Amino acid sequence: MENAYTRRAKARKIRQDAAEEAFLRSHPKQINNGEESTYRSSDNQLNYIANFTKGLPRNTDRPELGEVGEVDPKAYRMLLKALASGNPDDFEKIPLGGTRKFTNPQAGLAFDLEGPDCHAVTIPPAPRIDSAENSAEMGELYWMALLRDVHCKYFDSNDACGDNDEIKQKVSLAAESMTKEFSDFRGPKDQNGKVTSATLFRGFAPGDLVGPYISQFLLKGNSDKALNLTEKDGYIRFGTQKIDQRQKTAVAGKDYMTDEDCWRKVQSGVDTSGQDEFEKKPLFIRNLRDLATYVHFDALYQAYLNACLYLLSEMKEKKMTGIVPLEMRGIGGKKFEFPVDRGNPYVDSVNQIGFSTFGGPHILSLVTEVATRALKAVWYQKWFVHRRLRPEEFGGRVHFHLKSDRKLYPMIDREILDSLQTGLLSKYFPNNGTYLLPMAFPEGSPTHPAYGAGHATVAGACVTILKAWFDESFPIENPLIASDDGTCLVDYNGADKGKLTVGGELNKLAANISIGRNAAGVHWRTDYTESVKLGEAIAIGLLQEQKTSYNENFNFSLTKFDGTTISI
Repeated sequence: MENAYTRRAKARKIRQDAAEEAFLRSHPKQINNGEESTYRSSDNQLNYIANFTKGLPRNTDRPELGEVGEVDPKAYRMLLKALASGNPDDFEKIPLGGTRKFTNPQAGLAFDLEGPDCHAVTIPPAPRIDSAENSAEMGELYWMALLRDVHCKYFDSNDACGDNDEIKQKVSLAAESMTKEFSDFRGPKDQNGKVTSATLFRGFAPGDLVGPYISQFLLKGNSDKALNLTEKDGYIRFGTQKIDQRQKTAVAGKDYMTDEDCWRKVQSGVDTSGQDEFEKKPLFIRNLRDLATYVHFDALYQAYLNACLYLLSEMKEKKMTGIVPLEMRGIGGKKFEFPVDRGNPYVDSVNQIGFSTFGGPHILSLVTEVATRALKAVWYQKWFVHRRLRPEEFGGRVHFHLKSDRKLYPMIDREILDSLQTGLLSKYFPNNGTYLLPMAFPEGSPTHPAYGAGHATVAGACVTILKAWFDESFPIENPLIASDDGTCLVDYNGADKGKLTVGGELNKLAANISIGRNAAGVHWRTDYTESVKLGEAIAIGLLQEQKTSYNENFNFSLTKFDGTTISI
């Protein structure tokens, strides 16, 4: 055994090597879209109409601008002063317009002792409000709001769709709108370049277009003969307890912030939270509103911890035809269904199993540990780089522009305005007399900027850890969807039901959670697409730095969200 000093010296060397690896990562140039210094009021003052201003006082010097929700420029400049100085006292001086406090802007200045520094990663500039891409993202959000209560089976492959012709027509109109009315929509499309019911509101990564809309990791439970449980019962094994995949669900048809007065109050920081109405009993996730409810109240790493527990706990009842899977052995030599990555050092060991390293306790802590590091990175992007306005705030810009004779915001790209006034969205708007974006949450968005998204960054980080740990190519058989009323799980019978994999369903899980926030109206599509890649970079960097701290030789591989593969 090595002596104490030798061990201490090795420990210091490992820390130094990890620090050197982190130091050698150059900090990229952080670039926003320039809107903060672009738009001015009639008296030639910057008005910050394309930036996040929720919670700040409205413009009292010019009440006519305060009435349409524009921020007090002096208050916004006090925010900018704090962000520029980093002085904690300056953050305490940022004025509030109501009672809601700003969410943790100083987190973007924190350092981490593991993984990339939060300033060493970046995301590209957000779409501008004068761009066709921004119009497309807003158009998608309006359609999501209109289709919140539609069962997700209508977004599955055509032969698995429901039989309600009225709903089918509405879904078809949404797909047609996103194809024809928005020239720069960057969401998934079919081989002919069209948005269809089977690509609508889906993610962009491998597996996102395969099988049911909702990831199996949000529905399935572990089978357990001793307890007479099957996957359709929806209980995940958690030690001696079980986690129920049914969830508290918001009532159908209840949207918020659809009148001007409420919208104004929420933008100025009045707290309208806690007014949610729920179904009488928990249900399986069926639709976008159910998904939005999940991401309204979840712990940020909750879905990925549950996925990890499911993968670690599913017993192998029998060998699959034509497949000889790697066997992962746990306590008592029990055989489990889902194999770990081939690079796990204990895959081929004849006399050892992983536990504290490369076993269950290791992955269960790692999949949650990465979340807090991801949040620091995205909080820097939110507050210190982009300060993108929330969709609800842009919905107000659109509403007051279309309702006012003065045409207040001529810089807004025409495509979203045309769809709302004369195009396919005009069939449903103005809704309740307004063009405001109907919100799923009574308080609307959180009190921090839109871009990037916290949920999506954590999704990217946690899913990357899971894809590194488990065999991504392994099949997930017998896919399920929620019944029409959400009370039980039923078989999915689409033609692609035999094509689901662990990696694809993990990508879909990241998309579901991220896009669930969009479905609530609090985020944009690029908030999802760029943030999962940000989280991915954090997770890969963390695994790279940890590698030197283990005695075992390992070589994890994973498929990134862009479809390329990487080894660690």
